[in-house]
Amino acid sequence: MYRNKTVSAVIPCYNEEDGIRYVIEKMPSFVDEIVVVDNNSTDRTGEVASSLGARVVLEKRKGYGRAYKTGIPAASSELVVTLDGDGSYPLEEIRPLLDHLIDNDLDFVSGSRFPLKNKGSMRFMNQVGNMALTVAMFIFYFKGIRDSQSGMWAFKSSVYPKFKMTSDGMPLSEELKIEAILAPGVKFDEYHIDYHERIGEVKLNMWEDGLRNLLFFAKKRFFR
Repeated sequence: MYRNKTVSAVIPCYNEEDGIRYVIEKMPSFVDEIVVVDNNSTDRTGEVASSLGARVVLEKRKGYGRAYKTGIPAASSELVVTLDGDGSYPLEEIRPLLDHLIDNDLDFVSGSRFPLKNKGSMRFMNQVGNMALTVAMFIFYFKGIRDSQSGMWAFKSSVYPKFKMTSDGMPLSEELKIEAILAPGVKFDEYHIDYHERIGEVKLNMWEDGLRNLLFFAKKRFFR
């Protein structure tokens, strides 16, 4: 429990047995529940997570978005914080994210990685791609944020049912922010966070995923 609020950490994973061990072992003690969504891994991700005390939810349908759409509703706490199972989002950022949410009476806070505190934590072309997608979000929605692709968020679980989530893939990250910004009565903000190099194999296909995210902006804008 943190500042009289229960906290769940939701972590989507696909073949992250090394990273998820690191993440769970570093998890702050005030986090009441760790929900690991095993996205049909072929390694020991689920077994490792379960052995370290996490509640493992199996989602056989592949996809980053699909994993979150299963994991977030499964969380039982008042506040939800999300991060990846590869150690790239620092566990020490959970406390300041929650403080920013509570102190400013917000409903949803997205961690912004930019400007990068550690320049070597992300490849240059990935930085360019993230910038292009963030600009695209402004063009389509006239909403200026610093990091449309961040995967670390803190929010009140009570606001999630207000969001119309459609993506089963990587675009869910930008979709969730769009929904949080546009949903009536939901107070949204960003908070600058650190970012680390990931543990394990890189799974992101920069060009394919980037194009898919860009097209999703257009689809979401005109068919929301």
